[in-house]
Amino acid sequence: MTKKVVVYGSSSCPYCDAARMLLNQKAVVFEYIAITNDPLRRQEMQKRSGRQTIPQIFIGNTSIGGFEELLALDKSGELNKLLAG
Repeated sequence: MTKKVVVYGSSSCPYCDAARMLLNQKAVVFEYIAITNDPLRRQEMQKRSGRQTIPQIFIGNTSIGGFEELLALDKSGELNKLLAG
């Protein structure tokens, strides 16, 4: 069973698009939360991650950071382990 994946981002963010593409390529089902026009969701993201930059990606309750961290986890093979739990 895979853990729930949540991506906070914006439609005008190339790193957000790259994160979504990588997750889609891996056939990962994820919830995408657009924060562009939603200050409450932005605040939620900041509270959960402690960061203001986007994207912010969570696997289960773990904040893994943004796209660069996601890519590094994928290249190292750790992403599959995190997703599997």
